[in-house]
Formats: sequence, C-alpha cells, structure tokens
Amino acid sequence: MTTPLLQVQGLHQRYRLPRRRLLAPAPEVQALAGVDFTLEAGRSLGIVGESGSGKSTLARMVMALERPSAGRVLFDGVDLHTLDAAALRRARVGFQMVFQDPYGSLDPRRSVLQTVAEPLVALHGATPAEQHRRAAEALEAVGLPAADLAKFPHEFSGGQRQRIAIARALVTRPRLIVADEPVSALDVSVQAQVLNLMRDLQQQFGLAYLFISHDLAVVDLVCDEVLVLQQGRVVEAGPPGRLFTAPSHPYTQRLVAAVPKS
Repeated sequence: MTTPLLQVQGLHQRYRLPRRRLLAPAPEVQALAGVDFTLEAGRSLGIVGESGSGKSTLARMVMALERPSAGRVLFDGVDLHTLDAAALRRARVGFQMVFQDPYGSLDPRRSVLQTVAEPLVALHGATPAEQHRRAAEALEAVGLPAADLAKFPHEFSGGQRQRIAIARALVTRPRLIVADEPVSALDVSVQAQVLNLMRDLQQQFGLAYLFISHDLAVVDLVCDEVLVLQQGRVVEAGPPGRLFTAPSHPYTQRLVAAVPKS
C-alpha cells in the first residue's frame, strides 16, 4: 500500500492569551481541535470556514512553521515536527506555500530573480547559473517571460505578482503546494486567470494542493475534496459537488446559504 503524500493526525493547537489579572492563570484559546485528513499525490483538498475557524493555523502547522500542541503532520510518512532544522530544510524541497497577499509576500527591494530563486538558495545551495535557469523555467511555467527576472515587484500588476509567487513555490519542483487564500486579494477577472493557471500547473507537474479559502466557489472550481472547519474542528467533509449542493451539517448549510446567488 502506498504512503499518502500528506497525513494530518489528531492535530491540536492552543494559544495562551495575556493574563487578565496578575496572579490569574493565563487563559487559552483552542485554534485546532483534533483535525484529521489525508491528501494523496496529485489531488486537491480544500479547507473552508469562516474567519477564525482555524484555516490559516492549519496551513502553518502543515508547513511546519509552528509546532502543534498535539498531533502529527506526516509528509511522505515522515513526521515534520520531529525533524531537526537541517532535515526540515531538506524536506521543504517537497512542499512550498503561496500566500494571500501578492503585494506583501514579495520583497520590493529584491528582483524577480532573487525572489523566485530564494528557495533554491535556502534549500539547495544552487549555483548562480542553476538559480537563473530554474527561475526562468518557473517563470515561463506561470506565463511570464524569462526577461522579467531582471524586474522588480512594483513593475507588475497584482495578478502578475501572484504568478511570481507561484513561480517561487514551483522552483524547487515540489509535490505539494499549500495555498492560503491565494486569490482573495485579486480582482474577480484576475482570480479566474490565476485559478485556471493553478489547475493547468497541477496537470503539468502532478501537484497536490492544500487550498485554504473562505470562498466556496473557488474551492468548488479547484478541489477534489473539501473539509469544513468550525472553531478548529472538522464538521463535514466530502466532494464539493455533494457538499455544496446537499450539505448535512448546519454550519455548512449556513456557509452555502451565504454565497451570493447570481
């Protein structure tokens, strides 16, 4: 039996809040409460829920940017949160992230070449020639010319900047991309272009996506399966065609009912 690409098992995350009184115990908030799921190679899993449901916390746990209070994140069968810093850097060749804000996620002082090649420097120690070649390949894969490597972020539109961010995620040739609200900051017409690009890249490179979004229409377009998070718990899961047409949980029903009707 093949090992799933990504397994999340019993994931909990609690955060301590500031004390209300000097001698009082610090209160805690539960951001994730026993989240479980499996994502196979080449598939797309959507995570939906309202603000504060735990979606972005889950993304940070999967990326090993934060250590969970309890539970495991297995990538290719390896628990990411048991790895030392050097082993985790090596593991990150296989999974990368695309962030929500195409303006804030790109350093305005760094050229497109420096931005796109950054994961290669951190993960591979690639030579300058290899960095340039791989960055050019990634940029062309997202529909931008290699000549744009010499430019800077202020020279691009929001949609083009998000393409650059996707190129940065592609440059290590990962098997998994975690996309945290990757189109929510873009105009509707540009959203469609970026989503179509992501679907094309998935077919071309065999990518798996963990797609975080509050927008059910976006998830319906991109994802094979969907998890619905409410206050850090999975309340419903299934294919989007079923989940969004015949939701069984009251929370999912409210999310679907809130979608504007065209």
